[in-house]
Amino acid sequence: MEDEVFTNISGKPISLDCQSHSSFCREFTVSSPKVSIGKVTVYTCSVWLVAYAVFFFTQNTAVLSSAILVTLVGMMLHIHFVKIDHESLLVIGSLGIQVSSSYASGRESTTFIEMSKIKDIVINEAIYMHQIIYYLCILLKDPSDENTVSSVVPLFQSSKPRLNCLVKVYKSCQEVLSKCK
Repeated sequence: MEDEVFTNISGKPISLDCQSHSSFCREFTVSSPKVSIGKVTVYTCSVWLVAYAVFFFTQNTAVLSSAILVTLVGMMLHIHFVKIDHESLLVIGSLGIQVSSSYASGRESTTFIEMSKIKDIVINEAIYMHQIIYYLCILLKDPSDENTVSSVVPLFQSSKPRLNCLVKVYKSCQEVLSKCK
């Protein structure tokens, strides 16, 4: 499948990369835009200007030092724990599903779900800020009852792709899952 440009629920561009490693293994990567240098500059300048104004009236140098420290620590925490560059979904028909998130700092978070625990992959809908949004999720089987869903694992939580992107991923996932049954 070729790369296409999609948008998220906010209208910002995201991209979907689909790779078919075999008929039983497919990988989907949703990438968000990188950290905007313009936004970082605006936030940093705003905090430093407010700190300078407070310093001007109080003549306390600790205000300027703490403003610099707060912005640097805030940026590092945002890059390491909040800003996700891309999320990937690896569907391996006979084994399971791996969900990964790569943060702007290079840190990665990965979860693997065994195929025996998966009931299905579905597109669900939710009400979010006065609008209906769609999201892809994995339904997990209840260990005590195979016909009951015990929990739902939402996918692509950071990038929040629109329905047209989710449908493409959903159809391809269902092709892999149908070959395993």
